[in-house]
Amino acid sequence: MGCDVKKVSVILLGALMPGLLMAADAPAVDSAKLTLAVRRIGLEWSQTDVKNAAEYQESPISVLKADSQTFIKGVFDTALEYAKNRFQWDNGLFMEYGETKLKPYDEKPTSNENADDILLSSNLSYACWEFSGFKFGPTVRAAYDTEFKTADKTPRQQVVRGNAGISLFDNAVVKSLYLTGVYEYDFTDASEKTSKLAAELGWRLEYQIREGVKLSSNGYYREYLSYSQFVPTDLERDLSAVLRLDTNLWGDLTMGPYVQYRRARARGVDVYGSNFIMGISFNYITSFGLI
Repeated sequence: MGCDVKKVSVILLGALMPGLLMAADAPAVDSAKLTLAVRRIGLEWSQTDVKNAAEYQESPISVLKADSQTFIKGVFDTALEYAKNRFQWDNGLFMEYGETKLKPYDEKPTSNENADDILLSSNLSYACWEFSGFKFGPTVRAAYDTEFKTADKTPRQQVVRGNAGISLFDNAVVKSLYLTGVYEYDFTDASEKTSKLAAELGWRLEYQIREGVKLSSNGYYREYLSYSQFVPTDLERDLSAVLRLDTNLWGDLTMGPYVQYRRARARGVDVYGSNFIMGISFNYITSFGLI
């Protein structure tokens, strides 16, 4: 019964879309605007180099007997943003890859992926209403989610998503805040292709603390409601969030701390899995007006 209610909720959310499109008019924009937004081209890097660790294995000082390790992660996040009248259409490409290499004193070096994602997305929003600097109205989104390579002989992620719902957008602080129903088609494993329904809350926020210092956050929470079949690795809940502080060093180059958190639970597991990263990043952030 609970599952049926969830399905009905998603269907009702889609049914609201035509009514929202016929809602009160918002003030029109005088002309079209096309912008290439480089939201972030970044690099995170850290190096721990431990010498003569074998001789200090009995030492109470942990830093002298630790494993040597290298962490490096690259991020590429850009969007082509088009706005005209009440419409805003963003087409984005997000890519990230991170890897940690460990060099124990008495074992062979090993490497471990801690980030691997390619997301190609297109988002169309329509401003039915405008109030206090907020635009509010229906939104539709489409995305293809994959990765650079597989890990531990698992299949390469292949997911297509379609979203429909409502959003706040184009505010000085709230760049995007949406609540949508989701249809997801997962063909990661060719023998276990799965269709899923979910609800998703997502956000992209920016706050200018002072000249040259900006706090930003983006992420989503996705709750899966139904599946076409049982696959143990399919997620039931998925939370991803990033918080970053960027300080201008020179021109469009920035540096600052960041926190990244991912927490999810699969259908075939009783406990949550999580990944928490803190670090310093160097970024290039700018935008180019094309029209």
